[in-house]
Amino acid sequence: MTLRDFALMVVVCLIWASSNVVSKYVVSHLGVPPLFFAGVRFVLVALATAPWLMPAPKPLWRILAVGVLMGAGNFALLFIGLKTATPSSAAIVSQIGAPLTAVMSFLMLGETMNRRRIFGVSLTALGVILVMWDPRGFHASMGLLFVLAAAFLGSLGAVMMKQMDGVKPLQFQAWVGFSSAVPLLIASALFEPGAIEPAAAAGWRFAAAVGFSAIVVSVAAHTAYYGLIQRYEANLVSPLTLMTPLFTIGMGVLFMHDPFGPRMALGTIVALAGVLIVALRFNQLVSLVLAMRPRAQ
Repeated sequence: MTLRDFALMVVVCLIWASSNVVSKYVVSHLGVPPLFFAGVRFVLVALATAPWLMPAPKPLWRILAVGVLMGAGNFALLFIGLKTATPSSAAIVSQIGAPLTAVMSFLMLGETMNRRRIFGVSLTALGVILVMWDPRGFHASMGLLFVLAAAFLGSLGAVMMKQMDGVKPLQFQAWVGFSSAVPLLIASALFEPGAIEPAAAAGWRFAAAVGFSAIVVSVAAHTAYYGLIQRYEANLVSPLTLMTPLFTIGMGVLFMHDPFGPRMALGTIVALAGVLIVALRFNQLVSLVLAMRPRAQ
């Protein structure tokens, strides 16, 4: 990977990490209801990517299902979870998505699930449990259960997306926005009466946050990431996304004063190690370890 593309990957991960912190600020500190926030976000995504909506991918029902799972369902549950969960813990729990995708690909698509991947999935699950577990009682981590459910829906959508060919990144974003905006706004009207008032009271802060989430995160960063995936092997690019939870933890501690004790640190290390084992083959893991080894001067 060229230095320029690696720098682009770092910027993408920084943007994704910032999104977690910004979303927490919107739903928790500004008090904007999560379904309304997600709905407005996808309205903007749909408008920004409308020129790429047609021609519709086939089968139509599958792209709609994928859009709802990876858009409305995933983000609605994530934002609900962020009302009570910290960005740092949510970022680590979300890492269960990669192992879940591997397991569902095995169950739904018949892909290989060898002992290495089983070990990686188990390790990631253990790390996530360490992060979610609270000595004072599991009820304190209810927000992370929503984050866990969001990761499940996102993984299911990703596996269903594997069964479609020829859908380009901006077209995919267009259909995610189109299929998610209306259901989210209807759900917000039903379950979040008066949702407009706190958004209006937040004024420019809400406008800036939702614009950043829709245009910079969903359209720009995701499109850049898909471009990197097209230029390089997925096994090279995917592990680099682990910078996102690390950046999120740093931003969460710095800006949101997230607690980060020994249990959280251990869970983070275990979970990310499991994701690496799932994402990389053995020889790639050895190469990565050797590359990280200090060299004599």
